[in-house]
Amino acid sequence: MATVDEIDQDEMAAAMAAMDAEEDEASEERVYRPSPERVLNQDEIDSLLGFEVEDEQVGERTGIGAIINSALVSYERLPMLEIVFDRLVRLMTTSLRNFTSDNVEVSLDSISSIRFGDYLNSIPLPAVLAVFRAQEWDNYGMFTVDSNLIYSIVDVLLGGRRGTAAMRIEGRPYTTIELSLVQRMIEVVLQDAKAAFEPLSPVTLELDRIETNPRFAAIARPANAAILVKLRIDMEDRGGRIEMLLPYATLEPIRELLLQMFMGEKFGRDSIWESHLATELWSTKVAIDAVLDEQKITLREVMDFKVGQTLMLNNGPDDMVEMRCGGIPLARGRIGRMSNNVAVRIEHGIKFKSGHASADDISGAQPSGDR
Repeated sequence: MATVDEIDQDEMAAAMAAMDAEEDEASEERVYRPSPERVLNQDEIDSLLGFEVEDEQVGERTGIGAIINSALVSYERLPMLEIVFDRLVRLMTTSLRNFTSDNVEVSLDSISSIRFGDYLNSIPLPAVLAVFRAQEWDNYGMFTVDSNLIYSIVDVLLGGRRGTAAMRIEGRPYTTIELSLVQRMIEVVLQDAKAAFEPLSPVTLELDRIETNPRFAAIARPANAAILVKLRIDMEDRGGRIEMLLPYATLEPIRELLLQMFMGEKFGRDSIWESHLATELWSTKVAIDAVLDEQKITLREVMDFKVGQTLMLNNGPDDMVEMRCGGIPLARGRIGRMSNNVAVRIEHGIKFKSGHASADDISGAQPSGDR
């Protein structure tokens, strides 16, 4: 027979075995129990990748987009470029009013840097792409006209009624008439762009071709950086957008000029100030010295000068006298007398070389009168 102590030991062993089994099950549950996964929402995904909904309005990029586009050159490093495009907006407002005989308002939406390949992929179709060539810069640029502006221009130029939206037919290519009217508008804009760059650097912009497929408008490599200027054209209840794309290779010849800082309200030369400065310069009085002779003597001889002493000069009555202003030789002539004054008749002018003149640089000018 089992004793009481043996029964208690068996019960305790069984209880401990049961506790160990429960602990093993609990640990297995802790190890293998699946933890709830956190699902990212769309805003968090866009923020991680750097694809914000309003990337065009936001000046800074974040996430992977900032890393990818870190090699792009910001247009803000070209301060004069904004001045040029502001001038382009003013010129286009006037020229398009004359072109359409309608109330036209042109506004500058944004100026940004973009890769050329990314821009081609982002063009909403259908659209018209006008490739132009800058002769002096020996490179190309491009205008993109969206469908809303195309139909609006056609409607305005062909006498469409106001207050009604331009008729838009999807799924068909642009007709010859529509392309011709858009080409005329592009030529007007090109003339304005030429005038906008004129004070900075004269350039001739010529329309090269018009394309409707972005694949045939490749004017740069897909990875090349470019300046994208978005312009909005409103004609009362009609309008659309036109975009100007300039690769950085096109602007490279005038890069030094675009780096200048602009001060004041005028762009380029100020003719009023130039004429005022020229008038004041012509009326400025200067002192002219007539040098009869130059000699080198010792300081002892100078200290021995006495009142009434006569100094002998090497020039005779018929020798040349040199006229100087601020130590710079200007002319040569012969000394004489006119009324009660001692005068010099100018017989030879002196040529200037790099801001300096030499007494031996004598031109063949004729005597110009007495002085």
